[in-house]
Amino acid sequence: ASRLVTSLATKLRGHGTSMIPRGARVLEVGCGTGSLSRIVADTCGAEVVGIEPDSRRAERARAGGLQVHVGYLSPELIHKIGSFDVALLADVLEHVPKPQTMLLLSRQALKAGGAVVVSVPNVAHWSVRADLVRGRFQSQPTGIMDVTHLRWFTLDTLKALIASSGFKVTSSRATAGMTLPGNVHRRPWRWLPSGYRMRLLRFGCRHWPMLFGCQHVLKAEMI
Repeated sequence: ASRLVTSLATKLRGHGTSMIPRGARVLEVGCGTGSLSRIVADTCGAEVVGIEPDSRRAERARAGGLQVHVGYLSPELIHKIGSFDVALLADVLEHVPKPQTMLLLSRQALKAGGAVVVSVPNVAHWSVRADLVRGRFQSQPTGIMDVTHLRWFTLDTLKALIASSGFKVTSSRATAGMTLPGNVHRRPWRWLPSGYRMRLLRFGCRHWPMLFGCQHVLKAEMI
């Protein structure tokens, strides 16, 4: 798994209060090649079912022993695969034209008392703010400003979207994005030894997540 996936997985199960209960039935929407699903299945003892529109990625996930359906989340598919304790949308909402529709569909797939776990890139990250000050808002091949993103979120706008979809946020964390290009190559970070840089980024992410968090990770329960 990539460092980003590993970092996200750490947040999902970290600090002694896992966002995904042990033994839960988990639906991962947009599971890709299954890297995160595999970690969640192994570390949380979860039964993970994936949905992935790209057939080649889905096949790679299946090769890793995961149950994956090719296509998009829909009422018909939900009826087929049953209900879940947790719906996991890891860096998915920024890629869809109607994020609330995706959340409402995910809600249909949940058991009573179920929860969604959502992660999105943080558009209020210091690197994006620094570019905006200079009049820049430019897409990049990867990262927060990935060219495939259709939507951008701050922590507050993500919470508002989740609340408007019938959920109550119960946990919020952030990832520091150690390999994010801005955190590696831009000043002053590129001048620092890697170990010292990582300690500073973790400290900043922990104390000022809206500024130094590369990715927001929220758990929200049905109300």
